[in-house]
Amino acid sequence: MALSDEHKAALAKGRRESRIIKSYLKALQSRRPGRPVTPEGVRKRLATIEERLTTEEDALKLLDLHQEKLDAEENLHQLEARQDLNQLEKQFVDVAKDYSERKGISYMAWRQVGVAASVLKDAGIPRTRRT
Repeated sequence: MALSDEHKAALAKGRRESRIIKSYLKALQSRRPGRPVTPEGVRKRLATIEERLTTEEDALKLLDLHQEKLDAEENLHQLEARQDLNQLEKQFVDVAKDYSERKGISYMAWRQVGVAASVLKDAGIPRTRRT
């Protein structure tokens, strides 16, 4: 049985919205409390490690420095690859209301997974109470 063009478009819209919602929620989960880690800060740390590698004589400390360098390089790679949260938030705001209505997701469910009230307001998702 063949799908109509309208049905195909609705499926594509649903997949697109799901990807946007999932990306935004994943980005929210990856945020940690406290001072944010920036690529510039990691680069400074790498420079410090590189300098210490040239002067360190203790074999165990040298081993630790090499591991610290590898960890910092991986962290830098992840930071540079991560999408900008502001862009993800804008995309979320564009699709969240339709997605919520279609899936029956309440305001409180969004709040419980970490979506800010201001973002939900921008998306047009009303604050509701369940009795």
